Amino acid sequence: MDDLKTIDLLTELVSRLLSPTNPSQSDLSRSLSFATRLLSSRLSPSLSQDENAMAESIKRDLAVSGRTSDALTFADLHSKLVARSSLPGGVQNRWALLYLLKSLSGRRSYSSGGLPSLPLENYNANLNSASQNSTRKKNLGLGSGVLHISKDPENVRQNALREYSVLVMDDNEVEESALVRDVLYACQGIDGRYVNYRSLNGVDGYDLPDSLTLPRSTRTMVRKLCEIGWLYKKVKSFIDESTSKIPSEEVGTVGQAFCSALNDELTDYYKLLAVLESHSMNPIPTPGSDSGLQGNYLSLRRLDVWLAEPTVRMRLMAVLVDGCRGLKGGAMVGAIHRHAKHGDPLVQDFMGRLLKRVCSPLFEMVRSWVLEGELEDIFSEFFIVGQPVKVESLWQEGYRIEPAMLPSFISPTLAQRIFRTGKSINFLRVCCDDSGWAAAAADAAAHVGTSTSRWGLGYGQIDALEALVIEAAKRIDSHLMDVIHKRYRFKDHCLAIKRYLLLGQGDFVQYLMDIVGPELSEPANTISAFQLAGLLEASIRASNAQYDDRDILDRLKVKMMDYSDGDRGWDVFSLEYDAGMPLDTVFTASVMKRYLKIFNYLWKLKRVEHALTTIWKTMKPNCIVKSIIAKEGFVSILRKCQVIWNEMNHFVTNFQDYIMFEVLEVSWAQFSDEMESSKDLDDLLSAHERYLESIVEKSLLGERSSTLRASLFGLFEVILRFRSHADRWFERIYELQSRGKAESKPKSKERGQRLEGAGKAMTQLAGELFHKMGEDLDQIAKDYSNSLDIFIKQLPLQQHVDLKFLFFRLDFTEYYSCRK
Repeated sequence: MDDLKTIDLLTELVSRLLSPTNPSQSDLSRSLSFATRLLSSRLSPSLSQDENAMAESIKRDLAVSGRTSDALTFADLHSKLVARSSLPGGVQNRWALLYLLKSLSGRRSYSSGGLPSLPLENYNANLNSASQNSTRKKNLGLGSGVLHISKDPENVRQNALREYSVLVMDDNEVEESALVRDVLYACQGIDGRYVNYRSLNGVDGYDLPDSLTLPRSTRTMVRKLCEIGWLYKKVKSFIDESTSKIPSEEVGTVGQAFCSALNDELTDYYKLLAVLESHSMNPIPTPGSDSGLQGNYLSLRRLDVWLAEPTVRMRLMAVLVDGCRGLKGGAMVGAIHRHAKHGDPLVQDFMGRLLKRVCSPLFEMVRSWVLEGELEDIFSEFFIVGQPVKVESLWQEGYRIEPAMLPSFISPTLAQRIFRTGKSINFLRVCCDDSGWAAAAADAAAHVGTSTSRWGLGYGQIDALEALVIEAAKRIDSHLMDVIHKRYRFKDHCLAIKRYLLLGQGDFVQYLMDIVGPELSEPANTISAFQLAGLLEASIRASNAQYDDRDILDRLKVKMMDYSDGDRGWDVFSLEYDAGMPLDTVFTASVMKRYLKIFNYLWKLKRVEHALTTIWKTMKPNCIVKSIIAKEGFVSILRKCQVIWNEMNHFVTNFQDYIMFEVLEVSWAQFSDEMESSKDLDDLLSAHERYLESIVEKSLLGERSSTLRASLFGLFEVILRFRSHADRWFERIYELQSRGKAESKPKSKERGQRLEGAGKAMTQLAGELFHKMGEDLDQIAKDYSNSLDIFIKQLPLQQHVDLKFLFFRLDFTEYYSCRK
């Protein structure tokens, strides 16, 4: 019904405009057909829709042309139109109406404004009538707006222009209608009779041959008009090349969408060319061309007006085509988006329409990844790339962001969220065998009101995309943290590693050290890993570790490291913990290797502590002094041993307290807090990495502490050497003591004399032993003092504040500082 009403109104408008000329039915039909095609075209003016500005422009044109009364009449009519627009059935798009009226009346006749012009005879007759009858002249001029209000009743100006045009035409070898046809051919990438495609010295384009005699202005106009043909040829060539490529991976879905959008734009261009060709092949009679002569409606100048806006669009498409060659996927989208920031409304509208089509495949990939964890990227166009890896490496190495494929309108922060959300879904599905993420993703989509269908998101909806990603990431990450903490008991496993691999379970470590000590003193190549596994189980049963969860204890195993000739069991023994899947994403092979390094370090410290305890048990001064031979010499040696032992025990005790409390416990407390506050798996991995790094740096295992660590191991070697010497010394002392007791009961005088001689010999042997012990003790004391001084001097130079606090613990009386 509305279409019929529109046609009736248009018919009435054309009839009124043509009524003063008494047009025939055929003229009326042609004019109505032209007006219908004009209104139904998709071409739109590149003007801002400002009704007031348009009304002022019309009034100004009327006033400048001397029609002041008409300007007042128009102002009154416009005010009435505005007042009635608020009523039911009123005109709403008033700007378009004013623009149409201004376009129709903008030239000397309606023939130049787009409507079919009137016959020249009728037009001249009306002019003569208008000059003779002022009343009829006023009515015709004001009533229709079609006729010229001539101030030259003798047509002197028109006659002069006609004579000038005749002179100009004598210099032209080619009629303008032929040039118009050739330009239209060039607009379609086809050579015409005169206008041909040429390439000379690296410059190509459509041009006229130099042999033709034409005014310079005509040549310039033809070259200007043919620019759109050169641009069309470039765009069409790109589309043909892209659509003909096999296999299609070289183009991809984004490239196909880009070509489809370009084809749609060219379709409108083809429609325009069809209309122009119709005008060129079926000339419309006009009351006169720009030169004043009767001619075809479609002149070069009119063609310039028709092609002005399409040329802008074609030029923009050609720029995009050049920028997108060799690109695909997100890289192509980014290259197109760089041209979207433009101040021209025409360019903005064109780029927005184009980008919605081009970005459609990319946004579909984002939707599938964020809500389903599916990487639907057959042609490698997405900025997230997947690669085949082992299950335990899925989170760390299974996916990565390809920066070259990331469009500029997606920020790096948003890209990271998109990346992590899909990765969390795949981790839950593959590693955790969990399907709860589906409900979380559906809730996220429902919460933000985004449809999960194919066209739910698109270009220009970045805020909606970001809201969806944030909500999906929050819900899916929360579900993942619940699975990690509750179903797989992540904190319990971390605590088990702290207690057994970091030797935090004191009674277990003591039992283990006592049981495996004799076995580990043997050469490494003679030790059985199965026997050590049995001793480990015995240590668990003998300590409070027996009350731990059996699932955790079963993950604790003995590990024998690679050894070389001369290594002892102490050098190759270690423990390992198998957290299993999916926790092996956190406790990767490299992470467990660092835990093994820390265990070996702490195991050496525990061995030194155990060695000092063994030395103390071996001395037993109260039992030895009572029956010792050369008691005075032994007491002196024993005192020296105790002094050295006290110094060593002071250092080892303070250093071990520092490691166990200032390093392990403090780092664990910080890790526990960060573990509870972690929002996603990346946060948890980062917290665990900081936990390990804190232990490594504070325990002197970092790269910056290599020199200090070497000095510490030197101290450990001196202490172990002291223990080895002490074992041999006291073994020899007990042997001499046993021999003295056996020979202290003489049975005859002759034997007594022999015993007396033997006693003197034993006393001499004891004296020699104590002398050798004294020399060895002096050397050990000297080596220990030198090593300790080197270690103490290096502590204040360390960057970590906790290591400076260790210096205070070791030298709180300033004994070592004053000794320097």
